[in-house]
Amino acid sequence: MGPQVVPVLSDTRVPKEADVVIVGGGIIGVSTALYLAERGLKVVLAEKGHIGGEQSSRNWGWCRQAVRDPRENELAREALQLWPGIEERTGGACGFKITGILFSAAENGDEAYFERCIAEGRAVGIDQRMLTPAEVAELVPGGATPTRPALYSPNDGRAEPQKAAPAIAEAARRAGATILTDCAVRGIELGGGKVIAAVTERGRITTSNVVVAGGAWTRRILADLGIDIPQLKVRSSVMRTSPVEAAPEPAFWGGNYAFRRRFDGGYTVAGGMASIAYVVPDSFRFFFQYLPALKADYANLKMRFGSRFFTEWREAAARPYDRISVYEETRVLDPAPDIPYLRGALKRLQIHYPAFNDARMVQAWAGFIDVMPDAIPIISGVDAISGLVVATGFSGHGFGIGPGAGHLIADMVTGVTPIVDPKEFRLSRFFDGSPIRYVAGL
Repeated sequence: MGPQVVPVLSDTRVPKEADVVIVGGGIIGVSTALYLAERGLKVVLAEKGHIGGEQSSRNWGWCRQAVRDPRENELAREALQLWPGIEERTGGACGFKITGILFSAAENGDEAYFERCIAEGRAVGIDQRMLTPAEVAELVPGGATPTRPALYSPNDGRAEPQKAAPAIAEAARRAGATILTDCAVRGIELGGGKVIAAVTERGRITTSNVVVAGGAWTRRILADLGIDIPQLKVRSSVMRTSPVEAAPEPAFWGGNYAFRRRFDGGYTVAGGMASIAYVVPDSFRFFFQYLPALKADYANLKMRFGSRFFTEWREAAARPYDRISVYEETRVLDPAPDIPYLRGALKRLQIHYPAFNDARMVQAWAGFIDVMPDAIPIISGVDAISGLVVATGFSGHGFGIGPGAGHLIADMVTGVTPIVDPKEFRLSRFFDGSPIRYVAGL
């Protein structure tokens, strides 16, 4: 069972028309709803399950600029300008706190890579620097093994995934948005190359704008419109611990473990890199597009064949909009976590930092990360369909840049100067012959 998310009750009335319909109630969808509603648009957000039910509540909770693909740096910078004011803006507890984040140079070559990240970040105004082992030990004291140099991003921080998306959704509702939960969008109607409606399980909504922010479901949603994006899913496991006294405050990545303090005094702990990629029919279709990522992260990515292959094979078939959709059959993706892997991560953490010796695993969960071959998102209009915006493939980075992405999407929908240039996130990069550049990974 996934983490306990602050519940958001659904509005009971489904509007007959809206300026914008947003598909998906994760951090991207709710942030977009808030910024659009604040601009006076009539917004309907439709979520098939509950707000923040999938990866938006299952991630590490890191809000970081550090160790980003340089194409994401400006968006990450803007997001970290927005996070400190998020609780005042929403009137809800999101748990954001600036703590700093450290990435330890755990392997040969890490220092050179981090120095490159620092230079790329500084070029757009992001404060990052390398720390000596002594400086790392001062920030993260109590290590029982030799300390390594680390990249330090002092203005990065953390927020609580189980609280943030619900708080933003409630703020969007207060700003005028309609929030619908347990309400799947079965499909999007087009006419004359334009969006004309969103068809939900509770009725049709006439609209000229749809934002598809469906996370791991987005490829399936777009397939009904003839849009074939090379998106796959990767499973990541996370745990939370019992409260830990006198343990480090900054979030820390140590190569084969990572941790950050939680609002309840415990820690969110995960392995540093390893994830599970299930072999599904699309794995074969997109093999060559993902080959650069597979080569770069082969040691950290485990391939598994199982029931997901047949599930996704079955789900791919198109269905009429008057029938129950695959989104209603599976309201929430809730994969089983890899418990031995998490126990191993906690054990490695305890070896390095004895302050965690009394920590015990209280809960574990897993989520499906929506990934793209280059590990940066699509935030883009669709050339062939007026009024359709796609926001997906955040590749494990979506929570931290969520407010920035929502702001950018709202800019695109309303036609104002965007908060950052979205050209690197264009959908067409996968169809116009642009080379796939895999830089920073998940």
